[in-house]
Amino acid sequence: MANKLLEVKNLKQYFGPANNPIKAVDGISFEIYEGETLGLVGESGCGKSTTGRSIIRLYDITDGEILFKGKNVLDTKSRKEMKEFNREMQMIFQDPYASLNPRMTAGEIISEGFNIHGLYKNKQERQARVAELLEAVGLNREHANRYAHEFSGGQRQRIGIARALSLDPSFIIADEPISALDVSIQAQVVNLLKQLQKERNLTYLFIAHDLSMVKYISDRIAVMYRGKIVELGEANEIYHHPIHPYTKSLLSAVPLPDPMTERMRERIPYTHEEPGETATIHEVKPGHLVFGTQQQINKWK
Repeated sequence: MANKLLEVKNLKQYFGPANNPIKAVDGISFEIYEGETLGLVGESGCGKSTTGRSIIRLYDITDGEILFKGKNVLDTKSRKEMKEFNREMQMIFQDPYASLNPRMTAGEIISEGFNIHGLYKNKQERQARVAELLEAVGLNREHANRYAHEFSGGQRQRIGIARALSLDPSFIIADEPISALDVSIQAQVVNLLKQLQKERNLTYLFIAHDLSMVKYISDRIAVMYRGKIVELGEANEIYHHPIHPYTKSLLSAVPLPDPMTERMRERIPYTHEEPGETATIHEVKPGHLVFGTQQQINKWK
């Protein structure tokens, strides 16, 4: 088995007053191994993006531990240590236009990290590196001189991917990188991410709400609901043998390409069940975890 790259332990991210906080992320734990893709899925507002932003330290977490390569990133306090951490972990954002500075060219956006980390100080080396990154994501070196508004949505997201790759990270958090794109472009971007993963030995946390696309790219899937991970397991296991009723409800909402089948199939509504005081994560099969009480899990099976 591959080594653990990231380990999240009892992560909590609360917002608002201490006496009545909004529990965006409420005590979740999971691991990601080198070279794999963990898909994190759930409806809007369940805490997926907050989880990603907390891991990369865009938010100061309320409680918990985040271990990256065995080191607690919350202990990283000095500027030098933060720079080293930021080089290893990068993020691709959901909106490919809002995440790009409209006053900077594509080349300047991609090379901004070089300025921060003191890399490629020679102009020719920098230009060659930017051209290499643009070509790696399916763009041309001539695109380096264009501004964000001159690109399509798919091209903008490719620039965002090139920026994430610029510092040679080992781990990338992809925060719904295809949700703002046309359906015809989504598959291209996902295939690009898979190709880059294979070429560069990358590890992904892939956040999305489209279970069919998540199944295609992910090795394992974690299903999130109301700030908690309610089910986690191998992608095929989650897709074909779900246990938690929320996972079943999500899968029933995935559109099918056959109009006749789509018209006839049954949607499974989800009625929230209070987890109860004894609710915890249970391993129902090797590597297949479900959140609930033992009585609930026996009923769901």
